[in-house]
Amino acid sequence: MIKTCALWLRNVFIRNRSLNATRIVAGSFAAIILIGALLLTLPIASRDGQSAGFFTALFTATSSTCVTGLILVDTWVQWSFFGQLVILAMIQLGGLGFMTVISLLSFALRRRIGLSERLIMVSTLNLNDLDGVVRTVRHALMGTFLMEGAGAVLLSIAFVPHFGLLGGIWRGIFHAISAFCNAGFDLLGGRFGAFSSLAGLQDNPLVLGTIGVLIVIGGLGFFVWEDIWEKRCWRKLSVYSKMVLIVTGALLLGGTLFFLAEEWANPATLGSMTLGEKIGNAAFQSVTLRTAGFDAIGQGGLTDTSKAFSAILMLIGGSSGSTAGGLKTGTVAVLLLALRSGLAGREQVTFRGRTIPYRRVLNAMTLALVMLFLFLLGSMLISTVEDLPYLDCAYEVASAMGTVGLTTGITPTLSTLSQTLIIVLMYTGRVGVLSFSIAVVTRSKFPAKLKYPDMNVMIG
Repeated sequence: MIKTCALWLRNVFIRNRSLNATRIVAGSFAAIILIGALLLTLPIASRDGQSAGFFTALFTATSSTCVTGLILVDTWVQWSFFGQLVILAMIQLGGLGFMTVISLLSFALRRRIGLSERLIMVSTLNLNDLDGVVRTVRHALMGTFLMEGAGAVLLSIAFVPHFGLLGGIWRGIFHAISAFCNAGFDLLGGRFGAFSSLAGLQDNPLVLGTIGVLIVIGGLGFFVWEDIWEKRCWRKLSVYSKMVLIVTGALLLGGTLFFLAEEWANPATLGSMTLGEKIGNAAFQSVTLRTAGFDAIGQGGLTDTSKAFSAILMLIGGSSGSTAGGLKTGTVAVLLLALRSGLAGREQVTFRGRTIPYRRVLNAMTLALVMLFLFLLGSMLISTVEDLPYLDCAYEVASAMGTVGLTTGITPTLSTLSQTLIIVLMYTGRVGVLSFSIAVVTRSKFPAKLKYPDMNVMIG
């Protein structure tokens, strides 16, 4: 029976030739969200035995599947163990990509991976070509379960003294998966208060350190893992892996130093902490903004400058082919390199002796401009509808589009119209970027049949 169901899923979602890769990925995310919302609507999913209502369930399901973390109700206070299991399943499926999990069936059934399946894997993991994709997916799945398992053990050690044996183990598993998938959902509301996230454990280096490491590893990307595992030497790494690691390190270090300087004396965030706690929480803030969504210091207390800087980091996000969202580190690196070439008057965009194709540069610019337009439009719409400060609304929109999940506290207070817009932005931030990448991979690359005369345009 199980084998029959597995083959049916494989045929429906992978072998269907009438569906292209873009529609399959977008449709699979939509299907997971809808099924999850219906399950969360059931009375058994709520702790009090009363249905949470379809809209609350839909918002939670979208946030879970898109590994965002924005919530209307506290995860522990509202949802029963069944509801938490549903949320955790959606986080895992959304983080790895449903089609990657479906491909696991082919591995289990020892069936040959066809061309259509390989294309879906490329699409889901946001890779550039089919070369070695099956090996990358297999290693990604193995690495994911290994990292989540190790994280669950370490977090269980920290949680058992607070929540007992079973409660500590369950929270260790839940938070390890949520952190690795960059989701930001937590089960600490019953102990430290609703919507508290990690604020009650901001002085616990084991919790912050473990979750922080899982966030970074999950956000690096499966291709970078594969490259590091095979080469195990900086000089032998691919140019792309070096680019991702350099940009990631620069963002993490720069973010840590910025928050230390800006929030050092702020009593609402780092002001009352010891030196070690300030450094640890500033570093964690820099890490969690990489689309993770765990909050240890309270985002509502940040200065306006910190909120603006945080919005930038959230929009950048993690790396391609990872569990993170956002514009991606590689895209930002290409944009910065294009800026450098433009300022230097060079026509070619280069990095470490390699030329980045013009098509890649154009794709990066297109994606960046689309995200910037949606970010500005969404921020203005929510600010106008809710009559709230623009910066708080921009922070919320950046969190949704970057699939981060951090909030200054306004999410539950927004009107249904604004919350619906947040749902759309979360879906767009996760699925829209994937769909754009898939379109780039699958579109035809034939030269144009017509060439028009050059046009002189005044710039500046």
